[in-house]
Amino acid sequence: MEGKLTVFFDDPFWVGVFEKFDGGKLSVCRIVFGAEPTDAEIYDFILGNYYCLRFSAPVKTEIKQKADNPKRRQRNARRQLENTGIGTRSQQALQKQREEMKIERKEISREQREAEKLRQFELKQQKRKEKHRGL
Repeated sequence: MEGKLTVFFDDPFWVGVFEKFDGGKLSVCRIVFGAEPTDAEIYDFILGNYYCLRFSAPVKTEIKQKADNPKRRQRNARRQLENTGIGTRSQQALQKQREEMKIERKEISREQREAEKLRQFELKQQKRKEKHRGL
């Protein structure tokens, strides 16, 4: 398993994107930090909350293994530091997670609405019975 955390400024908040690669599958989680977090705050957050994070459903992806050339590694490290956004695969995984959460929210709110309708109906029936009895 391999992981990566990217922290960037997404106006007006600082956002962290956790990417988890496991067996050719990518899972993503987005966290809003608010104010700019320090390295120590990020480290504490990871230690305290990593297992509570809700990652997206795994998306199949290929991770290319590059040559182990030290100059290439240095160039890649510099590119990653310059890169301020998140990868398109991560964005797709986040979008998929948002859609799943949206469906889940709609289902929950529909159930709550139906329960409220049933409760109101039962209250109305009880009131009718009480009136009929003359109470």
